[in-house]
Amino acid sequence: MIRDTSGTDRPVGRTGTPRRVWILTGLSFLLLSGGALLYPSASRWVRAERSVDRDRIRTARVTRGDLERDLSVQGQTVAAFHPTLYSPEQGLVRVLVHAGETIRKEQELARVESPELTSRLARERSTLLAAEADLGRRKIAAQQSALEARQRIDLLEVQTTAAERAKVRAEDSREAGIMNLVELETAQDDHKVRKLELEHARETARLQKDTLEFEARNQELLVENQRLLVREVERQIAGLTLRSPVNGQVSRLDVMESEAVIRGQAILGVVDLSAFEVEILVPESYASEITPGTPASIKYDGGDYTGEVKRMSPEVEESQVRGVVVFTGTGPAGLKQNQRVSIRLLLESRPDVLKVARGPFLENGGGRQAYVVDGDLAELRAIQSGSASISEVEILSGLEEGEEIIISDMTRFEGAATLLLRN
Repeated sequence: MIRDTSGTDRPVGRTGTPRRVWILTGLSFLLLSGGALLYPSASRWVRAERSVDRDRIRTARVTRGDLERDLSVQGQTVAAFHPTLYSPEQGLVRVLVHAGETIRKEQELARVESPELTSRLARERSTLLAAEADLGRRKIAAQQSALEARQRIDLLEVQTTAAERAKVRAEDSREAGIMNLVELETAQDDHKVRKLELEHARETARLQKDTLEFEARNQELLVENQRLLVREVERQIAGLTLRSPVNGQVSRLDVMESEAVIRGQAILGVVDLSAFEVEILVPESYASEITPGTPASIKYDGGDYTGEVKRMSPEVEESQVRGVVVFTGTGPAGLKQNQRVSIRLLLESRPDVLKVARGPFLENGGGRQAYVVDGDLAELRAIQSGSASISEVEILSGLEEGEEIIISDMTRFEGAATLLLRN
């Protein structure tokens, strides 16, 4: 009788791969696969000398296009015509307007009272009246002299005619034998004398007439000269009233009411508000590139207006050169004196070049280095930059179109050859 199977059982060895081995093999495979996948990134991370958050840097892509090299400066609007009115003579001034007052052309702005000019005008007018009276006297004297000469000539003509008749009668009497030779010769001589007196009287009358006409003409010139003197003094007195040369505004008053002024002293200034220019200060290093005619863009109240450089000063003041920009088209409305505006001067236009947005990297690296972004790494590369504008810089070598570079400040990277960009 068999009670159980314990008598027939015997131990045998375990067959197949243990479960633990399968688990360990799977884990090893996963580790090796992950390591193979992560090796490139890990090797790059290992090569990175510094790391930086991606959101703390600015990047830009290299593109191809036209580059306009320009210069941005600040300007101050000034009236194109802003004359200063000066005192024409010494005296007391009366100011008829106030600073900031709107004025029209030819409006009286101030008067200078000059007692000296007033007295001089009275003297010159008196001299003119005396000269005119002398001229009238000379004309009357000339007429009187001409009348006397005419009377003398008429009398001599009568006497000559009478002498001629007496001579004819004497000649007839001599032929008739009733007059001697002496009486005939006497009659002939008397006729000759009368003829000579008549001729001399006529010649004297002509000379006297020429003399009187010359003296009268000379006096007329003296009178005309005196009239010119009177007009000149009257002009000077009229010039004591200062009038506005433009429609505009009184910009300033340089004197007080009833103040004593000297000749050539500034009285007040006016501005023509219909036309403005912009005064600019250009760094000395750019002065040689900016000449009259250089295109300019004037930014005011959100709009851009075309202009050009009108003139540049030949003098350097504190490392800057002063210039003037004018509007070439319609200027903005509402401009005021001494208002600040932004000016963009176009220095150069270069077509079809490699370029990238301008940033602090240009100054930090001197235009010879840049960090080129490749995924999550950025490598320092030698480049060569060219012309630079306000917003862009030309790339001559070291970069290709489409590449991305870091354009923010590079000083914090301390010259690291490779950067890890953290997201």
